[in-house]
Amino acid sequence: MNWERRIQYGAHPFAYPAIRALARVGPVIRVPGLGVVVSDAALAHEVLGDSATYTKTGPGSSADLWTPVLGPAVLLNMEGEEHRALRRRLAGLFSASYVDRLCTRALGAPLADLTDRLRSGEPVEFVGVVQRLVGAVIAELVGLSPDPRTVQAAYREGTAITSMVRLGRRTLTPRQVTIAKRTLAALTAPASVAYAAGDPETVPGRLRELGMSEPEARGAVAALVLTGTETLVSYLPRLVALAHDSGWLARLAADPSRVPAVVAEALRVTVPSPVMLRSVIAPARLGKVPVHPGDRIVIATLSCAQAYGPFDPERPHPPQLRRLWFGGGAHFCLGAPLAMAEINAVFAAVLAAPEVHVVERRVARRVLIPGYARLVLRS
Repeated sequence: MNWERRIQYGAHPFAYPAIRALARVGPVIRVPGLGVVVSDAALAHEVLGDSATYTKTGPGSSADLWTPVLGPAVLLNMEGEEHRALRRRLAGLFSASYVDRLCTRALGAPLADLTDRLRSGEPVEFVGVVQRLVGAVIAELVGLSPDPRTVQAAYREGTAITSMVRLGRRTLTPRQVTIAKRTLAALTAPASVAYAAGDPETVPGRLRELGMSEPEARGAVAALVLTGTETLVSYLPRLVALAHDSGWLARLAADPSRVPAVVAEALRVTVPSPVMLRSVIAPARLGKVPVHPGDRIVIATLSCAQAYGPFDPERPHPPQLRRLWFGGGAHFCLGAPLAMAEINAVFAAVLAAPEVHVVERRVARRVLIPGYARLVLRS
């Protein structure tokens, strides 16, 4: 069994084989108690692009999870003209120049330290490093101090909320909602200070510049924290491990022009967002399956992407996928430019050291987003 398969089984020993089995049965399958499961990329994009039939705000959708925690007016749980208006206001949030400056501030020094440690021949536990790097970006987003202890606390608080989510659970319990709201309020409290200061180099300051109120800005920051924490901590160690196991880590040292292809192919294979949820609001047919208002749609993003075969950066990227792991249609991930900038910066820091090898690894068990619990690199 390859390491990616082990990672999936470690996280979801029952759900993962069940989802794989459903994909073999057909592209759309109605599963009692779970919903209508979609395992085909073209049909997944059909759902994501049709907000008149499928919504993020109905029963069984992601809004059932996040609205009690975040309130009703963040991009994660909005539809229609209200959603489009907010997207337009936020369109300039993550410009290329701003993302570069943000990553330089948050990641410059720790990435230089990562490269130096690898070059010295020191074994580096990469999962922990990535957790600290993601925590540094969270701290930058919410206006926290870059102190390492603060950064680690920010990462722990972000994951404490997302770890409550389970595919089979349509809502959080009242106790979980209370804990999540309290944790998120403490985590984003510095965003209010940054918003009041109005510094356009901070995310809250930029949101103020874009015309958002202080509560709206805190909600937007909270949504960015929730969607950009565990996904990156899952993906980056898997990217390095895939590149190592396939021989591409050594090849990229000689030909860095192939980095974008390796990064894109690793996103396809790992799919850091393995499932997306929607709710049906108008009768329709999805493939051969009739769907009705109130039906829950479970887009098995993992099945959609992995249908195109094993890791192979030399194969042309399947046009049907269109970066499905970042969503689609009106809900394509607003933070994708920031995520890609973080990915490229961290991967470049690893590639800057010669002959990096994976010398030890252990998969994470019973987690929401599959990944490694431990991955030791050594140059």
